[in-house]
Amino acid sequence: MTTPDSPASAPPTPPGSLRRIVAASLIGTTIEWYDFFLYGSAAALVFNKLFFPDSDPLVGTLLSFLTYAVGFAARPVGALVFGHYGDRLGRKKLLILSLLMMGGATCAIGLLPTHATVGSAAPVLLTALRLIQGFALGGEWGGAVLLVSEHGDARRRGFWASWPQTGAPAGQLLATGVLSALTALLSDDAFEAWGWRVPFLLSGVLVVVGLWIRLSVDESPVFKAAQARAEARKAAAGEAATEKMPLVAVLRHHWRDVLIAMGARMAENISYYVITAFVLVYATSDHVGLGKQTALNAVLIASAVHFAVIPAWGALSDRIGRRPVYLLGAVGVGAWAFPFFLLIDTKGFPALLLAVTVGLVFHGAMYAPQAAFFSEMFATRMRYSGASIGAQFASVAAGAPAPLIATALLADYGSATPIALYVIAAALLTLVAVGVAKETRDRDLAAVEPTSAPSPRPASDAAEHTARSASAQ
Repeated sequence: MTTPDSPASAPPTPPGSLRRIVAASLIGTTIEWYDFFLYGSAAALVFNKLFFPDSDPLVGTLLSFLTYAVGFAARPVGALVFGHYGDRLGRKKLLILSLLMMGGATCAIGLLPTHATVGSAAPVLLTALRLIQGFALGGEWGGAVLLVSEHGDARRRGFWASWPQTGAPAGQLLATGVLSALTALLSDDAFEAWGWRVPFLLSGVLVVVGLWIRLSVDESPVFKAAQARAEARKAAAGEAATEKMPLVAVLRHHWRDVLIAMGARMAENISYYVITAFVLVYATSDHVGLGKQTALNAVLIASAVHFAVIPAWGALSDRIGRRPVYLLGAVGVGAWAFPFFLLIDTKGFPALLLAVTVGLVFHGAMYAPQAAFFSEMFATRMRYSGASIGAQFASVAAGAPAPLIATALLADYGSATPIALYVIAAALLTLVAVGVAKETRDRDLAAVEPTSAPSPRPASDAAEHTARSASAQ
């Protein structure tokens, strides 16, 4: 909520600086998602053989996806830690740290010995590095979207904030493209022997580029203004003044918004990992029988379309609101669940491509406004924590088990019907969460206040607050 007496908005960022900030966030998120999705694609295609070779092929895939899910388990921890320090120290410093952690872990995966070399130590080391990836990504998303949201033009915040969101399909595009090129150029034996390591080691080069760009941008003006006000209040109140930890403040004042954000993420997260990760298992299974290259090419082309539509959905959310666009996406992925698998079952590449592309277009309608929507829910000094906690805690229940659940359902029932019902159930949860949320499009980020009852204040302050509330009405 906002009030007439709320702090004035920070001065708008010049267009040239804003484009540089958008580019820095986009390139950084692209690298982070490249690293994260690369693992998911490798888990579907090769990790079951390299790290779990003693298992049945489908069981090996399940175990491989289990290590994939471990990365999601670490994301809420990353959200808590990065959110706390991001709200205290600033967005930029934490974004640089997250990029270094993610890139280092990904390069290390490319150097890992396999089960054939070190036995059971191989999957243990793989899991540890996956935890570091998840921890870093848990802090990356909130900082990247806030840096753009808090710099951007309020009238076009949905559009500008959607650009860091394109880092997900861009990272997917890059990861899938590199894997697709390698599988096309190398034999299966060569790819399993050493080719799979190449895209992981390439992450080191990408991190250097990302750091160079991120070091060149300024801290969020909205955050700097809020930090200055907090320090001024503390100085005026003397030693007795203590600022609550961002996590405590979020859970006290914004717990409803956290729950709404978590619910909004269910359909978005589950549908995405079914469409992009599980599809590699389903399309190449005995049930369908398409080749690895065919499945990778479909995801590759669809990710390019996904990248293109996200800014368009973000711009639409500036015109008609965040909620209508988000609700359209949730309805779309739910309605597309059965046609998605029916098209893949035809065993043709055009049908597979149509299934994945339409699914990602609907997903983009949720993902594009999400950055601005979540940013506009929380007050500045708890925004990094609030947005990150809402997004990343949901990922544990949504994205983490999605490929695992879908693979298990396929193994148990030999049919895609229960998987489609799983996606529909997620869509219904998101419809309820976004349906009860308030529209946030017109909120001033510098003026967002806690949405639950404030902490007790001195009598003079309470009287002043009552007078302001009365005048606002």
